[in-house]
Amino acid sequence: MNPFHIAVVTAGVTQPSSTRLLADRLTDATVRALAPRQVVVEVVDVRDVAHDLTNNVLTGFASPDLQVRLDAIAEADAVIVATPVYAASYSGLFKMLVDVLPKDTLRDTPVLLGATGGTARHSLAIDHALRPLFAHLGALVAPVAVFAASEDWGSVEAGRLGERIERAGTAFAALVSGSPRAARVDPFADVTPFEAMLTDVRG
Repeated sequence: MNPFHIAVVTAGVTQPSSTRLLADRLTDATVRALAPRQVVVEVVDVRDVAHDLTNNVLTGFASPDLQVRLDAIAEADAVIVATPVYAASYSGLFKMLVDVLPKDTLRDTPVLLGATGGTARHSLAIDHALRPLFAHLGALVAPVAVFAASEDWGSVEAGRLGERIERAGTAFAALVSGSPRAARVDPFADVTPFEAMLTDVRG
């Protein structure tokens, strides 16, 4: 059986980053739930290509480094995303990455959503901002998502967060198991040659 490819998109801007930590733990939980299937994980840390994203938005051209990351997302069988929440929505850097993805890149792709914020008041950003965004992109959004507030990382709440992460990873693995992504159709693969078009017109 071919390896299962997961692209992990994390949009944290600090190092260390709670957003990256959430993405890593969601990935670990999913990989464990998919065992014994072989899983290949490729992390796309948006922070690393922040300047390239700006240049792409301005010029329409992706740098080689950015293109590698865009290809990783396009070729993945499933995607896990995690973004910090600012002003009740996903980060601008995260949205820039989404904006430069080629059309239909995420169509029919299973996506697991994660978000982090200072307080639990931001938790509704997943349903009010992230879900509509990925529904618009045609992705298959996993019903179980995880929001982690600052207090979730400490004491008793850390255990509850761990349980939520495990539940999300297990549910996501069930969603993607046995459902290989349909092969992409190249719109230029079946183009009528210009000579044939001329022949038809002359005929």
